[in-house]
Amino acid sequence: MKKLGITRCSGSIDLKFFLPRGVTMPSKPNIPCKHPGCPALIPYGMRYCEAHKKLHPEETRSASARGYGAAWQRESRRFLSMPEHRLCVECLKEGRYVRATAVDHVVPHRGDPTLFWDRSNWRGLCKSCHDKKTGREDSHPTYHY
Repeated sequence: MKKLGITRCSGSIDLKFFLPRGVTMPSKPNIPCKHPGCPALIPYGMRYCEAHKKLHPEETRSASARGYGAAWQRESRRFLSMPEHRLCVECLKEGRYVRATAVDHVVPHRGDPTLFWDRSNWRGLCKSCHDKKTGREDSHPTYHY
């Protein structure tokens, strides 16, 4: 369809034909570091400045590097298959019977392998309750300097 000398076509438009020479599209602005109280500006897409990256190693390591590999999958399935751990602990407190689908660490292990594998620190939660608890912990983490 032609209208006022502009041709419409299906597909994307290459903007380099519409911008004057030497002009580029603006990039996203820098954002503040997510560490509490840090005013440093960092490129969009990063979470922490170089000074605070080492305080947040959980942000950059894969699940398997954090300990949630094949052994964890096997043990968590075994834990949830036990009759006493089949229902979500938090939902039971509210009188609801919801199947537990995730093993939660009552006390966050923060990389401590002893606390990570301590079964007395585990409990069964449904996905909804586990996501809420993890969200609360991750939005207000405890820092050790």
